[in-house]
Amino acid sequence: MPNQIEVCIIGAGASGITAAKTLNQHGIGFHCFEKGSQVGGNWRYNNDNGLSSAYRSLHINTNRDVMAYSDYPMPRNYPMFPHHSQIIRYFDDYVDHFGVREHITFRTAVDEVSRNSDGSYQVRTNTGLEQTYKHVIVANGHHWNPRYPDPPFPGEFTGEVIHSHDYKEPAQITGKDLLIVGIGNSAVDIACEAARLHGGKVVISTRSGAYILPNWLMSLPFDSLANPLTAKLPMPLQRMLLSVSLWLARGRQEAYGVPKPTRPLLAEHPTISQDLLNLCGRGLIRFKPNIAGLSDREVVFDDGSHESFDMIIYATGYKVSFPFFKNGFFNVEQTNDLQLYQRVVHPDFPGLYFLGLVQPLGAIMPLAELQARWIAKLITGECRLPDRDTMLASIQAEAARNKRRYKQSARHTLQVDFFPYKQSLEQAMRK
Repeated sequence: MPNQIEVCIIGAGASGITAAKTLNQHGIGFHCFEKGSQVGGNWRYNNDNGLSSAYRSLHINTNRDVMAYSDYPMPRNYPMFPHHSQIIRYFDDYVDHFGVREHITFRTAVDEVSRNSDGSYQVRTNTGLEQTYKHVIVANGHHWNPRYPDPPFPGEFTGEVIHSHDYKEPAQITGKDLLIVGIGNSAVDIACEAARLHGGKVVISTRSGAYILPNWLMSLPFDSLANPLTAKLPMPLQRMLLSVSLWLARGRQEAYGVPKPTRPLLAEHPTISQDLLNLCGRGLIRFKPNIAGLSDREVVFDDGSHESFDMIIYATGYKVSFPFFKNGFFNVEQTNDLQLYQRVVHPDFPGLYFLGLVQPLGAIMPLAELQARWIAKLITGECRLPDRDTMLASIQAEAARNKRRYKQSARHTLQVDFFPYKQSLEQAMRK
C-alpha cells in the first residue's frame, strides 16, 4: 500500500534532493516540486528554472570530501575542487542511486502556500494542482534573488550594469574596464577571470574588505584543517591558529595590495581564492573603497578619487525570498533575518521546515542532509520539539551570539559554524 502523501518539498536542488532521499528512506510519503526540468538548483549552469547563479567557470570552493553527502562520496577521480558540471553529475548520480528522481515532479513551480484552520498547509502549483499537506519543507535556496545597494549610490551610471547573478561567461566582460562592487566569493571569481583575460582594467570596490583564504595549505585543502576539536577552542585561540595558518599559506595579504579588514578574523564570512593575491600582486586587480557617487561613466570613491568604467557588476549578495508565501506568513527580504529554531523550525508555524537556509564556515550539503534527517524524525515522532517558549529562548540566544561576533548585515544573518551547528543538530535528534 503506498504511503500517504503528507509532505510537500519545494525545490530539487542540493537540499531538496537529500530531503526527498531521506523521507523516502523513512517511509514518509511526499511530493517534491521542482520548477526546472532537472535536479541541481543553483549548481546547474543555465538551469531552465531561471534561478541559477552559476557561471561557466564555476568550481566549488569547499573540497569534494567536505562537500559530499555522508553516504555517497564524490568520485575519487574528481579533482579536489570540482567544476560545476562534475557537481551536477554527482547530483544526478545521487538521485538515481537512491531512486529519488521518480518522486520529483519537474517543470512545476509552487505558486502559493497557505495555512488552513486545522494547521495543515494548502499548496497550489502553476500547473493547477492544489493539495493539502501536514508538512512543508522549503528548499528553494537563498542565492537566486539579487540584492543591490539600498539606498542606491547617488547619481547615475550610463555604462552597463549587472548583478553577479547574471554573469555567465567571459564574453560579457571581455575588453571592458570593469568595476566589481563587493568582495565575496563571486566578486573575486569574476575579478580573477577578468584579470586573466587582460582585456581592460579590473577594480574591486569594497567598504570593509575581507580576509582571503587560500584553497590549499602545504598540499592540503585549507578547509580540511577545520575539525570538531578546533571548533571547541576559545575564539581568540581559533583566531590565532587561523592567523598563523594564513601567514604560512600566503604571508600578509596587504603585501599583495589587498586591504586588510579592521575587524578580527572569524568576525565575518571569509572569501576563498587561490588566485586573487597573485593577480593583485601583478597589478591586474586593484582595490578602491566604497562608492561615493556616479556620473555618466565615472565613479567617485570615498577617498575622493575617481575613475571611468564601461561596466559595473554588483556582487552584493542575495535576498532571502519565499515568493509562494502570501498573507499571513512573513517577508524577510529586507533583512534576511528569519528567526528559526535550529535554523530549521519556525515556532509559530508547526509543520513548516526550512532546509539549507544557512551560511556555514564549511559546506551546506552535509548540514542540509542532517537537517533532513532531523525533520524526518520529527515527522515520524522519533524526536520532539521543545515548547514554543524554549524555542524562542534558543533563537534569541543564538541571535545574540551572532550579533556579538559578526558585523550586523544581511550577509551574516544565516551564519553558522559548521561543527558546533552539526553537533547541535545531532543533540536535537536525541531528544
